[in-house]
Amino acid sequence: ADVMQSIWSRFVPDYAVRTIPLLDDEQLLLVLQSLDAGRCANLLMKLEKQHCEYCLKQLPESLSDELRELLTYPEDSAGRLMDSHSPIGYIDLARLVQADPDRHLETLMKPVPAMVTILDPKSVISEQLNLHRVDSLPVVDAHNHLVGLIYADRLIESLKEDLATNMQTMVGVSKDERALSSSWFAVRKRQGWLQINLLTGFLAAAVVGLFESTIAQFTALAILMPVAAGQSGNTGAQALAVTMRGLTLREVSIGQWYKVMLKEAGAGLVNGSAIAITCGLGVYLWSRSFGLSLVIALAMIISMTIAGVSGALVPMALKKFGLDPAQSSSIILTTITDVAGFMSFLGIAALLSNMLVAG
Repeated sequence: ADVMQSIWSRFVPDYAVRTIPLLDDEQLLLVLQSLDAGRCANLLMKLEKQHCEYCLKQLPESLSDELRELLTYPEDSAGRLMDSHSPIGYIDLARLVQADPDRHLETLMKPVPAMVTILDPKSVISEQLNLHRVDSLPVVDAHNHLVGLIYADRLIESLKEDLATNMQTMVGVSKDERALSSSWFAVRKRQGWLQINLLTGFLAAAVVGLFESTIAQFTALAILMPVAAGQSGNTGAQALAVTMRGLTLREVSIGQWYKVMLKEAGAGLVNGSAIAITCGLGVYLWSRSFGLSLVIALAMIISMTIAGVSGALVPMALKKFGLDPAQSSSIILTTITDVAGFMSFLGIAALLSNMLVAG
């Protein structure tokens, strides 16, 4: 059983679900009984309803009843993540080893510093674990009765899955899609966001169209446009990734938006200034035009500052309005950074056109 638990605990959920149908009844029973209740319930809920019911019927009644109870809790709740213990306190191992053999455990036990309820979301659980620096939390019901225990490693594993899912949804990919999903499934899940992305691309193109005459007069601008937009996009993506992580792990709250914005604005300004020097020198060596070098340098500073601020504010604004920041942050941010990059670069070029050489 220990070997079986060690092996199955390392299976990714999708592989585990595909493997279950290959087991006979005896092997299935051994696998399900080797896993802790929380992991077993998470595995069962990924099966079809009939197959899940069949698996539950193969288990001892006590374990089957416990799993059925776990399966009734919301997917993103403490009830789905907890194991089947009922702690009333905790004892440090060092204290237990050094204690007099005649002492009762009650005299060695310390009060539990924090607890969570069955319906608490993972964000609250993570906050409590981090606040009290403990590796486990008791889970209680509405009547404050202890119903189980949730371990930090179990939560961390679940948060890793959430972060991986967020990475997909941020770029318009369904959280249900997997690497081996069918092409048609991928098309159905991605096409809508690609159409939206096309519309935002036309918006950026419209900004470029406003400066058509400037570009026609100074053709070197067309060569450097991707540089301005690219640096702006990368800066925004960095700020977005850090902010999304902070929101997911409850490191920051929406009320701290001003601090996060100032931090990213400062980072964008400093990074933009450093990039401006490097880029300005490179453009000068290539074009021998001080005006063109000045245009690209100023554009870098402005667009990267705007991108940093946008990367911080977009996910927070979406969350504030009750929307999923992981679902559309990237597409919105891409539009902002493209517009900021093109507008700052071409706008400054138009203002300083008397310093540029035509052709």
